[in-house]
Amino acid sequence: METKKILLLGGNGKTGRRVAQLLANKNDVEVRLGSRSQNPSFDWENPKTWTEALKGIDTVYITFQPDLAVPNAPEIIKKFTSLATENGIKKMVLLSGRGEKEAQICEEIVKATARKWTIVRASWFNQNFSESIFLEPILTGFVALPKASILEPFTDADDIAEVVAEALLNEKHDGKTYELTGPRLLTFKEAVAKIAKVTGREIAFQSLSLEEYIAMLREYEVSEDVIWLVNYLFSEVLDGRNSSITNDIEKVLGRKATDFTDYVAKTAKTGIWNEVNQLS
Repeated sequence: METKKILLLGGNGKTGRRVAQLLANKNDVEVRLGSRSQNPSFDWENPKTWTEALKGIDTVYITFQPDLAVPNAPEIIKKFTSLATENGIKKMVLLSGRGEKEAQICEEIVKATARKWTIVRASWFNQNFSESIFLEPILTGFVALPKASILEPFTDADDIAEVVAEALLNEKHDGKTYELTGPRLLTFKEAVAKIAKVTGREIAFQSLSLEEYIAMLREYEVSEDVIWLVNYLFSEVLDGRNSSITNDIEKVLGRKATDFTDYVAKTAKTGIWNEVNQLS
């Protein structure tokens, strides 16, 4: 059997490193991580690094930082996917954002450019509460967010990675677009309350207007690029358009999507939400 050679862009990210772990022990699969820290390196901001990272590769998993919604994403995705196809890439799997109209422009570019493709649209990750933007507020015991009443089907990064791995390895997913969600709808306030209950901690939640939230981020000297993205996500995506669930995870994996409660129970055992360990 011919060895499949896969480049994972964002190989150190939430989904990328999980996909790498899933593929690590597969026979006839070689994995190359695409990031600035690897050799050869890959940097979205430096197209000169792209060709070397693609050399000898036949399949690419595309995750774009910071988000496919940023204004220059379509131009960069078009340039990369065109180069990839010219360099013999046979298939591309794109991680996209569910309900992001701008991200769908990038999806169409991939569809038009790649020889074979799979699109994986994901809702907000469970792991945003343990590996990303919401971790520090949870550790401090005070979470303040806008759109507190909007229902979101938080999706587990492990599930997303399994779907991506399936799409990378199996031709039956070619030409398919999957929308991944968790099995239930929760508000941010309800999600934080579940973490508080399992950890036995008091975690206050305050609902803010988007304007108040942006002002708070500026007080904490968050970069304007990040603020732009936050403003986009909370104003354009978290408007209720994603307040529904799908069965695409079950369709691909043959099992139910991971429930947020199960994610919280598993994650709490790691101690990541232990304020003493994290803030000392």
